[in-house]
Amino acid sequence: METMQLETLKTWFESYVTGFCEIDEDGRRNIDLKIEHTRRVCAVMERLTAGEGLGANESRTAAAIALLHDVGRFPQYLRWRTFRDKDSDNHGRLAVEVIRSERLLDGLDAGERVLIEEAVRFHNLLNMPRRMQSPTDMYLRLVRDADKLDIWRVFVEQLELPPELRASAAFLGFPDNGRVSAACLQELAARRIVNLDKVTSVDDFKLLLISWAYNLNFSTACRLLREGRFIERLSTGLGGGADAKKAVDAALNYVVHRILPEGASHGA
Repeated sequence: METMQLETLKTWFESYVTGFCEIDEDGRRNIDLKIEHTRRVCAVMERLTAGEGLGANESRTAAAIALLHDVGRFPQYLRWRTFRDKDSDNHGRLAVEVIRSERLLDGLDAGERVLIEEAVRFHNLLNMPRRMQSPTDMYLRLVRDADKLDIWRVFVEQLELPPELRASAAFLGFPDNGRVSAACLQELAARRIVNLDKVTSVDDFKLLLISWAYNLNFSTACRLLREGRFIERLSTGLGGGADAKKAVDAALNYVVHRILPEGASHGA
């Protein structure tokens, strides 16, 4: 991907999302949340590609994926007023629909189009797909890490806002009742990713987010997670007592031990 092609995509994105901003106040908060999320994921991706030593062309392809990964969120919210895929449609698939209908990748060769579309389509899966057409899954792993890092930021910052100023869709409709379910706590304690279908409260969702630490692909991502203190901030006021604290501490220790020293070789 050439620099001019990436700049054209950036210009398109800013124009595209403007069309979704004419909405009621609560809806505007939710749309703004996703616009800012995309911009932040792009910024995180820059740090990831630099930290992992990617070349200029690889970094531009990764930047395009970061820019486009959530474009399906905007038609999703406009139609269903939710960001919960289970109650609407898979936003990764919707994003590829937007990419194709807007002919965003027409100037690229077929191989690069496949790389970008597959990374966008699969970025939100619970686990990596077993089969891909792309010759590498590096870009998918990069965007999954970048996306997680900014979702951690979004959720932490939303929790710090007064309830009346929060973007309602950010919490996917879960009650903030201080309850932790045994099913979610058991998954985190076993170092498994908490499934969204088991989440019943905001505190359960915190456990889900913390469990993502076990799903990061790159050492640079672990370092950025540690820098943001997202696990510590999510666990503040978390229910579940000593068992929850033990599981959270184990996740934090896992992250710390995956951070490579400066100058060491990087990779998954």
